[in-house]
Amino acid sequence: MPHYVIHHHLARREHWDLRLEVDGVLKSWAVPKEPSLDPAVKRLAVMVEDHPLEYGGFEGTIPEGQYGAGEVRIWDTGPYENLGPRPMAAALAQGRVEVRLEGRRLKGNFALIRFKGKGKENDWLFFKMKD
Repeated sequence: MPHYVIHHHLARREHWDLRLEVDGVLKSWAVPKEPSLDPAVKRLAVMVEDHPLEYGGFEGTIPEGQYGAGEVRIWDTGPYENLGPRPMAAALAQGRVEVRLEGRRLKGNFALIRFKGKGKENDWLFFKMKD
C-alpha cells in the first residue's frame, strides 16, 4: 500500500506539505492552513514539484539561504488507498483524486480536486469527504 506524509513547514510562511506516494515519487501540495477533519472546511492546496520518496521521512532544519529554509516536522503519515476508479497518475491528470488516509491525525476519505481555468493548473482543493 502506498504512503502519504504531511510535513508541518515553518518556513517564510507556515504551511503543511501534503505528499502522496505515486509512481516512485512524492506528489506534493503546499496547504496554507492546517488540514481539517470537518467536511465543510475546504483547504487550498497548491501543487508543487515532486519530491523523492526519501524526503518523506525528513524532519529537521533547512538552512537559511536554501529553498524552503525553516523547520520541517512530520505532522501526519501513514498508508493511503486510492478510492477512485482510475490509477493515481490518471486521477491526477484528470484533476480528481479520492483517497482513504490511515494516519495518526487524518483518518477517512479525502479528496483533491483541481480548479478549472487558465492559470489555475496548480490550484487544488483538499478536503475531508463524508465517510
